[in-house]
Amino acid sequence: MKNNTLGGYKTVDAYVSAKLKHFNSLEHSFASMFEVMFSERENIIYEKSCGYKIEYATYGEACDRAVSCSNRIRKLAGGLHHDSVIGLYMENDINWIVAFWAILRSGFRPLLLNARLGDEILSAAMKSCDTRLVISDGKVFEGVSTVVFDKLMGGVEPEECCEDFGTEVLIMSSGTTSSPKICAYTPEEFYCLINDSYDIIAKCDRIQKFYEGQIKLLTFLPFYHIFGLVAVYVWFAFFARTFVHLGDYSAQTILNTIRRHKVTHIFAVPMFWNEVYKQAIKTIRDRGEETYERFCKGMDIARRIGDVPLIGQRFIRSAFSEVRENLFGESISFMITGGSEIKPEVLSFFNLIGYHLANGYGMTEIGITSVELSPKREILNKGFVGKPLTSVEYSISEEGSLLVRGGSVAKYILEDGKRLELSDWYDTRDLAECVDGHYRILGRMDDLVIAENGENLNPCLVEPLLTENDSYQLCLVGTVKDGEILPTLLVYAGSYVTAERYETVRGEILRRLQKNSLSSMIRKILFVKKPLVDAGDIKINRTRLTEQYASGSLEILDPEKIAAAECAENELADYVRALFAAALEKPAEEIGMDADFFLDEGGTSLDYFAMISKIQEDYAVSFPATQEKTMTTVRELYSFIEETLKNVD
Repeated sequence: MKNNTLGGYKTVDAYVSAKLKHFNSLEHSFASMFEVMFSERENIIYEKSCGYKIEYATYGEACDRAVSCSNRIRKLAGGLHHDSVIGLYMENDINWIVAFWAILRSGFRPLLLNARLGDEILSAAMKSCDTRLVISDGKVFEGVSTVVFDKLMGGVEPEECCEDFGTEVLIMSSGTTSSPKICAYTPEEFYCLINDSYDIIAKCDRIQKFYEGQIKLLTFLPFYHIFGLVAVYVWFAFFARTFVHLGDYSAQTILNTIRRHKVTHIFAVPMFWNEVYKQAIKTIRDRGEETYERFCKGMDIARRIGDVPLIGQRFIRSAFSEVRENLFGESISFMITGGSEIKPEVLSFFNLIGYHLANGYGMTEIGITSVELSPKREILNKGFVGKPLTSVEYSISEEGSLLVRGGSVAKYILEDGKRLELSDWYDTRDLAECVDGHYRILGRMDDLVIAENGENLNPCLVEPLLTENDSYQLCLVGTVKDGEILPTLLVYAGSYVTAERYETVRGEILRRLQKNSLSSMIRKILFVKKPLVDAGDIKINRTRLTEQYASGSLEILDPEKIAAAECAENELADYVRALFAAALEKPAEEIGMDADFFLDEGGTSLDYFAMISKIQEDYAVSFPATQEKTMTTVRELYSFIEETLKNVD
């Protein structure tokens, strides 16, 4: 395929300046955004792996599909008046882009439904906006007409739609209750957000870099989220760059996609960077202590000379080439993290091995408002989110929270049936500090927990002190007992917690509490059965966890029951192992939990069925015919017996 061009300009800066100048000379409307965004018709907008092939779509093809789709939407919408709301429920794909613009072009306002939230929250969002129609990738919503996107394409071409474009894009916040916030953005706000992108391009050379003639962005962040919509889709589509489809979120798929498509830009949330960091360190450690020590020594040298021109760059490129090759390869030029706090050691890892990972800041209510643009690793690694972009101002309140105002802030917010106009300073409720003009987020005001001595405990500062290498998840919340708020640590130590694991993790936490003089302030530690971060979250949601605990819906592990269950499980496993030993005529201690009765131990069918008969006699459990000879290890058999007995109880 043909490389994406710069519209005849020799430099990125000249190309961007000319395109923005033309853009700002036009009427501020979604129609002019559409015109400029799809003007470079031959450039590649989307590519995805399909088996051994890579499929491509151009901006021209996407534009034509959006035009065709918009005409069909207008006909299907029937009696809906101009600027009515149409929900868009789809995951990232070229079809999402087509449907998004088709809704606007047909004269309606798209409500970007967060596909990772439950039906109750989505239904509340649609009701608050009086949504009558949803375009989806297959999901059907009760009480709302749904059109599957595939049915909007193909067939006889409808007549051209002459209606004006819709006037707003509605974005959901990541709601914790059944009444999520809906933030409205008009063309005016999008104009500010697009012009803000020049701040980053002009002040940071790394974001401008091509690789083999292309700039390609991985579609890790969902387009229906403010971070994904603005920093991923709008900023890069405006300059006609390429999006690379991500089939799923497994580690192997991500790495394979980045390497195969030679991705240049990755924007993601801290959970992603944390996981990559953990896996990378594990891989290095698995290669032996000598290799790990050599890596650590190299990181120390990089910290000292990393910002020295030429010398630092040459050392880093050479010393960590193998590490980069085992991660994303050499095509990556720029990466951004945002959405929640990120640990300094994670930032340091990526920046010191030769990549460029910057921290950014934004919210559904204010758009994307800053990115740390310093080229110095010393600054990047401290977790600053930079200085406010051109269209906004920052201020810090007396209470320490960040205040934001300016052109990119949402026009208004809908919540609980009320409309709030955002015309002045917006209190983000994020605690912040400013050091030499660079801002850093310190946590949420709403998350502060008051200890018995009256001191405020900031979870973002406390939690990192109590764990190492993310071997377990922690969340500090304020739980209520007898009217008193108690600082409480919620702990998730894995899907299967043994008594030994419970005591080990609890002991480590207690040791760290004492070391950091927190023992007198945090006395309650609760282990939970499920991960603290839900599938639809991009970070720990303390508000929801507190509400779940208060309502009794948070499943808490009982250490006594863990020990009792473990004891019963051992007894049952010993029983099954004894049956194996009798049937095979060998000592029980020689039979492994996962040794196959037939393949590993050489048992016969007659011996097996005699053993099954004994189990049925002793425990009164039935083995369905479909499962005969499919449970052939000690673990499989005792697990089946245990589960069957539970259902009987």
